[in-house]
Amino acid sequence: MAATEPAERWYLAQLKPNCQRIALRNLDRQGFRTFLPLHDLTTRQGGSFVTRSRPLFPGYVFVAFDLEAGGWSTINNTYGITRLVSFGARPAPVPDDLMAGLLGRCDAAGKLLAAVTVRPGDAVMVTAGAFADFVGRVERIDPDQRVWVLLDLLGRTTRVSLSPDSMRVA
Repeated sequence: MAATEPAERWYLAQLKPNCQRIALRNLDRQGFRTFLPLHDLTTRQGGSFVTRSRPLFPGYVFVAFDLEAGGWSTINNTYGITRLVSFGARPAPVPDDLMAGLLGRCDAAGKLLAAVTVRPGDAVMVTAGAFADFVGRVERIDPDQRVWVLLDLLGRTTRVSLSPDSMRVA
């Protein structure tokens, strides 16, 4: 008789405020696989721009476990976790295709990889660097994936070169 794979699925756990690191450490110590997708966010702070990695879904972490093995009560009682997201009396699994897409878009550290989905003529919002929060129009994309964007600065059109991970479609 062939051995069967465990029925491990991904579930979403709500974190307690400011307990992200504690919850991840405690879940890891208990042997659960976790996934916290991150993205870079640039903000203005003290007259300069600061880029930090932030959770893609603030306040939540994905946890993989076998629901039939009964591990979900352990997760609900983990320090740093408020509860597993449930619909009814049992935790609701995250759809497999959604998780496959998220896992495929992130590197090994869980950081969201840039996807070049812009084309010349698209309106984009700059998300990183000195031009954060500016909206411009894509002029062209070089073979090395460098994107040239036209920004309206002080009434003049200015051409800037940006990396694909420093913008999103507006």
